Amino acid sequence: MGPHPAVAAIRLAVRRVLHDLLTEHNGATAAPPHAPSHEPPPSSRLRSSREVPPPSPLVLVACSGGADSMALASALAFEAPRLGIRAGGVTVDHGLQAGSDVRAAEVVLRLRELGLDPVDSVTVTVGRSGGPEAAARDARYAALDTAAERHGAAAVLLGHTRDDQAETVLLGLARGSGIRSLSGMAAVSGADGRYRRPFLELDRQTARKACMVQSLPVWDDPHNADPAYTRSRLRHEGLPALEKALGKGVVEALARTARLSRDDADALDSWADQAEAGVRDAAGLLECAKLYALPPAVRRRVLRRAAIAAGAPAGSLFARHIEEVDRLITGWRGQGAINLPGKVVARRQGGRLVIRQG
Repeated sequence: MGPHPAVAAIRLAVRRVLHDLLTEHNGATAAPPHAPSHEPPPSSRLRSSREVPPPSPLVLVACSGGADSMALASALAFEAPRLGIRAGGVTVDHGLQAGSDVRAAEVVLRLRELGLDPVDSVTVTVGRSGGPEAAARDARYAALDTAAERHGAAAVLLGHTRDDQAETVLLGLARGSGIRSLSGMAAVSGADGRYRRPFLELDRQTARKACMVQSLPVWDDPHNADPAYTRSRLRHEGLPALEKALGKGVVEALARTARLSRDDADALDSWADQAEAGVRDAAGLLECAKLYALPPAVRRRVLRRAAIAAGAPAGSLFARHIEEVDRLITGWRGQGAINLPGKVVARRQGGRLVIRQG
């Protein structure tokens, strides 16, 4: 008799990601196709490889102790040894609740009981930039980056589910963001594809059910039910109201929208990559006439990249900022400079668009 369907589903999702990582790892460590003629003979190389086998990749799971990440940790602990992959874990203590250090210590114990090694607990200081949710997220990813680099991990697995994806799409809609925001979370993201999200095709209930049938203790973060947080209100009020008005299937439809939007956004980004070199003069300045000839979606991508390259923080650069800069191209009436986040200024001078700090 096989595992419970929920357990089978989470394991399959993790197995697919681990297979991808193994393929990438083996490709990176393979010998170059045209080896020098002075290499030792094959028999010598074989003995050498037996004596010093290449290290297997290490994969970490980011675990809060909640159902999604505990299900992910259990699946990683089951699948990784079968593929010759080392598996570890990391939990982040945001210090935002009383007893958070105790919770972190409990998570470390649970991960070690699953057989994961190494396991880290990292305490962070959450700032205020961008609001509490964004500040906590920034601190968490910085800690995960540090842990991955310290251990030389090939990847960090994140437990975001299809429900999380649907919420992300709705938050993007509420902000009036562009198609990139509507594409939600990528299955692979971060520097060199560090972050992997195996559960984006699975719903939250599958992960919770997998924990229940495996008798895995889970911790429900009270912030996830606190109406002071936008995502919490959306989860407990907004999405249920949409499903009541539109019927079941809203979450699946929003997740599908994310996939389709990501394909479109990737295509437009590629177009902007190719177009950018053609709209700059010999000095590297953007030429307004050539920008004007581009489709708006492509032009605004070029403008956004130029603003970020000049020092505007990507997380603080919104669609309204780019629209104002775009008017220097499409609605030029001699207007003054546009102030952007990061003390970046955009102005039109002599048929050129100049974007720089100060």
